Amino acid sequence: MSAKDEYIITEMFEEKVAEYTGAPYAVAIDSCSNAIFLALMCVGVQGVEITIPSKTYMSIPCEIIHAGGKVSFYDYEWHGIYPLHPTPVYDAALRFTADMYLKDTFMCLSFTGPSKRLKLGKGGMILTDNKTAYEWFKRARMSGRREKPYMEDNFDMIGWNFYMLPELATMGYRLMRNFYKDGKPLSFEDIEGVYSDLSKFKVYTK
Repeated sequence: MSAKDEYIITEMFEEKVAEYTGAPYAVAIDSCSNAIFLALMCVGVQGVEITIPSKTYMSIPCEIIHAGGKVSFYDYEWHGIYPLHPTPVYDAALRFTADMYLKDTFMCLSFTGPSKRLKLGKGGMILTDNKTAYEWFKRARMSGRREKPYMEDNFDMIGWNFYMLPELATMGYRLMRNFYKDGKPLSFEDIEGVYSDLSKFKVYTK
């Protein structure tokens, strides 16, 4: 398999997820946490106070802090998805269903862990309708590289090593058939999550 083939496999998986969720674009990332980090970096949150539910996965405040933002918690019962206010970034780790995409947002999906609808063991994705951001995400996730053999590339961007492994993208592409019946996309309820109250931990707000 050539490097070009690996990129094609990833693109095929992204296109399947975009079609299923109703998003114009989808970008595969190695985890939902890193997807949220990239989305926040794309928006630019340096010094911005980001409000999130106090009961969520601990990586979310970590990514806000890594992106230069400040964490603010509030007591909010959520199901499936919530915004990182005031940004257009959404943690959608517990939702995966047909036509779920919300216009003008960056929705971050999770395929990590046994409770997720699409189980890859590891991985995530960013859904967006912003083409400029989509193109930035594709390079940012791969150390600033373009999707070509790196010996042929011209390095002119600083990025991160967040690219989804091609074997996971291949598995995801194959599993997407389970989300259709008779050619029609299936809908699923949100997954219920159980989390600690992170507002009790000063490390996130000090």
